[in-house]
Amino acid sequence: MAVSEKMVCISHSLIIIVLIVFISDKALCIRYPDRIPETARDLSDQQHLKTAVFALGSFWRSEAIFGCLPGVVRTTVGYAGGSKTKPEYRNVKDHAESVQVEYNPRLISFKELLDVFWSSHDPRQVFGQGPDVGNQYRSIIFTNGTEESRLAAVSKEKEQTRSRSSVVTTQIQQLGTFYPAEPEHQKFELKQNSFLLHLLGSLPEEELERSNLATKLNGYAAELCPPNIQKHIDTRINEITKRGWPLLKDL
Repeated sequence: MAVSEKMVCISHSLIIIVLIVFISDKALCIRYPDRIPETARDLSDQQHLKTAVFALGSFWRSEAIFGCLPGVVRTTVGYAGGSKTKPEYRNVKDHAESVQVEYNPRLISFKELLDVFWSSHDPRQVFGQGPDVGNQYRSIIFTNGTEESRLAAVSKEKEQTRSRSSVVTTQIQQLGTFYPAEPEHQKFELKQNSFLLHLLGSLPEEELERSNLATKLNGYAAELCPPNIQKHIDTRINEITKRGWPLLKDL
């Protein structure tokens, strides 16, 4: 074979090798989003989101309770209601374990969130909830503005009328600073389920905390979704696993 022909063969071989390396590298770098790209309507909805904060016992369970509700976009656990700056899980001082709920008021109202709040814990229990005893587990509705304070007061009175033999101990408090809890406490119920985490594509911690899908699956993992939503998610998961374990991108 002539030298020029050898050079051509070597050149072609190098091109093929470079292409293989390039394609392989790209394959390793593929990131599967946890949701479809935001449309103009999605962005518009994001601009209209509101935030509510509640304390109703352990924030692991509280986050799961609100995560599956239609209209709830994302949830974050943290600390609120106290005076300490930058509280920590092992040193919350006078703060209460709380959940911040970001929601679309076009799909769910603050009043409806209040209904879920009352039905999801015992507002008459003093100094804790169930087996969780301590001031950090007290019951609080945090409000932003006069209208939310009014709705909270009306709902508390309604709850009190259910039984006059015991006092509703829930506090209604103007929201000050909400301090997000440490990463290991976010989406806690979901993190106990490796199967669901794999379906999400093993998202990095920061993406997991902000993910709308993770928010819903956190409630699903704890079996705290409304029955119809729990059943819907069951069906979606069964569908995709039958197809050979593709990633879950929407519900």
